[in-house]
Amino acid sequence: MINTMTTTTAHTFTGVLEDVEREVDGVLSTFLETKSRNAAHPSVRGILTRLRALVLTGGERLRPRLCVLGWQAAGGLSGGGHGDSHAVAGAAASLEMVHAFTLIHDDIVDDSDTRLGVPTVHRALATHHHERPEAAKLALNAAGLLGDVALVYADEILHGAGLTSAQLRAALPVMNVMRTEVMYGQYLELLATGRLSTDVDGALQIARYKSAKYGIERPLHLGAALGGADDRLRASLTAFALPVGEAFQLREDLVSVFGGPGSADVRPAKQTVLMALALQRASDSDQEHLRRSVAGPEPSETDAARVRMILDDTGARDTVEHMITTRCREALRALAAADLPTETASTLRQIALQATARRS
Repeated sequence: MINTMTTTTAHTFTGVLEDVEREVDGVLSTFLETKSRNAAHPSVRGILTRLRALVLTGGERLRPRLCVLGWQAAGGLSGGGHGDSHAVAGAAASLEMVHAFTLIHDDIVDDSDTRLGVPTVHRALATHHHERPEAAKLALNAAGLLGDVALVYADEILHGAGLTSAQLRAALPVMNVMRTEVMYGQYLELLATGRLSTDVDGALQIARYKSAKYGIERPLHLGAALGGADDRLRASLTAFALPVGEAFQLREDLVSVFGGPGSADVRPAKQTVLMALALQRASDSDQEHLRRSVAGPEPSETDAARVRMILDDTGARDTVEHMITTRCREALRALAAADLPTETASTLRQIALQATARRS
């Protein structure tokens, strides 16, 4: 059941959501400016500019938005010790610093050249230190340290957000489990990288840890904890979040192969549901082609076209589309059954539909 809201309350909901989202940027900007200004060495200030650029450039702030929605779902706007939106903004901002940590380390593990059209942190550092004999190694090590700094900063922002002692006690277990889960997911993905498998369940488990739990469920849980949520509400949020998060990752897997030009888009270096399904159904020769596309150099456009053809001909692409649709419907049913304020449920519905929609 979805609660009704008065027009005044709905207006308050929208205004607070927008205000907190803007305030998140302010919290991050002020925090990083202060850290850079107080850095004891020019080189430290220099590397912190890389972190600032990553955190403040681009990004949809989805995790902070979900945190605010979780807080509102728990009645955060009604007060009762849980109504300080400024403190919620600080807690939500800490999620973006955790995200910076994961992006930096993901890019190192994936050996990525760019993110959002600009050089990744370790690539930028390698260019900056190009005169050094081992610039690439230095850059990887420095980027790893910077990612660790971002994780430390996330804790500092959370503890300095102005939460009540009860809110902080409720928030810390959520943050701890979220960070642990995303690292588990990264490790499982690392084990599967470069070794295509027919294990669909294994690929879904990685998607659940790295996307569904980290990207959707735990940010909602963090906000709900700040609002004093009970177990029933947390379960309702989970019933929505996990299928949405899995569907989002399945959509990303399709987009990575079919959504853009260039043969690099089809190189299936990571284990995905899409590739697992194709391997289950492909002929021996097509299986060999998929495996070579992992082990060999970047495939030619001819080889890339064959990969796409295999994914289509085996029905793997259609099956993944069906899985996305099924999970999106499951999430929306859970949302309709949850006891949430109308505006909160409506916004979560929009997020679910946008995250899982087809992208050409």
